[in-house]
Amino acid sequence: MPAAKMPTRRRCLGALAEGLALGALLPALPAAAALTSQSLAARLNAAALARTRARVVYDPAYVRLAYPGGDVPADRGVCADVVIRSYRALGIDLQQLVHEDMRAAFDAYPKHWGLSRPDSNIDHRRVPNLETFLKRQGAALPVSDAPADYRPGNLVAWNLRGASGFLPHIGIVTDRRGITGRPRVVHNIGAGPRLEDVLFNWPMTGHYRWLPLNLASE
Repeated sequence: MPAAKMPTRRRCLGALAEGLALGALLPALPAAAALTSQSLAARLNAAALARTRARVVYDPAYVRLAYPGGDVPADRGVCADVVIRSYRALGIDLQQLVHEDMRAAFDAYPKHWGLSRPDSNIDHRRVPNLETFLKRQGAALPVSDAPADYRPGNLVAWNLRGASGFLPHIGIVTDRRGITGRPRVVHNIGAGPRLEDVLFNWPMTGHYRWLPLNLASE
């Protein structure tokens, strides 16, 4: 598959600059305040909303990435990159965490892609792998049809094809409400990161709340 045209150093510097810019948009915590699950959820919520201000072309191409902290060019991405970049704005690197977990328990992860070993360039960018990682972290919550069960900072995953096939998708629940009264979700379904009222638009395959205080930076 084609590699990114931008040199690795330039890509990394661009991703770093974008991360710093988006980080400046997150709600600041008082210097003496201890990080809590509630405050971390608020910061993840803000990071997801900040993603909607980025111009991103939907591009699932395989790209060789730096490790850890690697990212595709800032103007490229898929649905999983919304999640990856939102957590990275909090100092949490899903590329490294998923890779390390897959190295430790490769057989626990899906085999959809015919790989015989982990690949730090792509594994974290695949929704089934993210779902497996989250389940292994004890982050899974019940899937329900009650909007109140989906709090800001939660993650939801869907199968876009329903009974006719399998096309995984993922997004981040926010504190913004749609005209239906349901919480809106930040996701990238093809037109870049968007804030949309799509929580129950497709069959849901997973619902998660993962707020690792020990990994987040203030």
